Amino acid sequence: MNRLFPALCAALCTILCTPTAVRAQQEPLDAAASDPARTGYMQGFPPPDARRIRVRDGSFFRFPALRYSVVHMRSFLPTVNVARNNRTPPALFEYALDAGIDTVTFLPAGQREAVTWRRSLDLNYTDGILVLHRGRIVYERYLGALTEEGVHAVMSVTKSLTGTLAALLAAEGVLDPAERVSHYLPQLAGSGFGDATVREVMDMTTSIRFSEDYRDPEAEVWAYGEAGNPLLEHPAGTPQGYYDYLRTIRRAGRHGNVFGYRTVNADLLGWIVATVSGRSVAELLEERIWSRLGMEQDGYYQVDALGTPFAGGGFNAALRDLGRFGEMIRLGGRWRGERILPPEAVEEIRSGGDRAAFARSEYGRALPGWSYRDMWWVTHNARGAFMARGVHGQAIYIDPAAEMVIVRLASHPEADNRAIDPTTLPAFEAVAGYLLARSGGRP
Repeated sequence: MNRLFPALCAALCTILCTPTAVRAQQEPLDAAASDPARTGYMQGFPPPDARRIRVRDGSFFRFPALRYSVVHMRSFLPTVNVARNNRTPPALFEYALDAGIDTVTFLPAGQREAVTWRRSLDLNYTDGILVLHRGRIVYERYLGALTEEGVHAVMSVTKSLTGTLAALLAAEGVLDPAERVSHYLPQLAGSGFGDATVREVMDMTTSIRFSEDYRDPEAEVWAYGEAGNPLLEHPAGTPQGYYDYLRTIRRAGRHGNVFGYRTVNADLLGWIVATVSGRSVAELLEERIWSRLGMEQDGYYQVDALGTPFAGGGFNAALRDLGRFGEMIRLGGRWRGERILPPEAVEEIRSGGDRAAFARSEYGRALPGWSYRDMWWVTHNARGAFMARGVHGQAIYIDPAAEMVIVRLASHPEADNRAIDPTTLPAFEAVAGYLLARSGGRP
């Protein structure tokens, strides 16, 4: 079995955010030593053999090479564009940079010594980070291989974009979350998804036979990755692309009872969104959101051999453009006086999902009190924070009470948020408290 692309798929989406994720090497290079400027990957004409990154041998997404790859995805895999509106200039942010953010301190979960915000950037192998407060940039930094003009793989932050598109269509009455999957996709009537509701797909409470344990060579995720491999010749009788693979999914229990984070749900939702809208997720994202926010850069999706965008983890975008998207969500779907999303869609996301179903999942202990709605993670903390999350440290974190949006792009060596959350979550909360205190609110 050719397992190259499944390994890449594992790195490209938050499949590996699950507690069954494969752990990275015990003592990886630190952020400074693994910086692509120091390691020299893909430098030279041609690069020396020891510093070449190849898709074929899997070096493409091995740490520390991944620190280069995450900002050069289009150099390695086929993609489809998501264009900004080239007829209008970018909608520039105002700057009110606050050097005090670097010295904000917090206590990482399970630790006894506090660290500073600035130190946390290195601990989480940050490539780029942006903090918006009341719509102004108060903190911005580029590290690793990322530049202001560059784009970065956002991994499973992509899922939240897909969920947002579905919430938009639901608010407009184009998509009914209460309908069965088979209502929109009769070709899946005999699959494990057929009798699930669209809502159960949107909130990942489907019960399907699909393992994403990468330690198991027989796990279904390997076949899923092969189906989506755009560089592999698919033998007759095997799934041809993401959609074709979804037909093979089998049910494992009662839908709606337990949250189960599986990337196939996001690709299924992308298929439903495309079917009801008549647009691929890339086309719909461009038409309804990306071209309307004054973006600085085009975004793009990785695609399978049929050109299907990877709705579960294949989007790439610039740091400030993700900030524009996050700020629009914070403002209830409005941007610079224009209504981008129905307010009902944003409220639906913010309200959160079934907290009992989440508590029954393997995430219930790690993220107590959280839920999952429309492919967004909802903290239900005192400030109503919610976020988009991706493997290796990608995040859009929105704190409505603090009027704050944080966007982080990263290339952490571990494809497992258990290694990142103990620093990330208290760091984000500490900055929110700092901004609240600075502006006269309560920390």
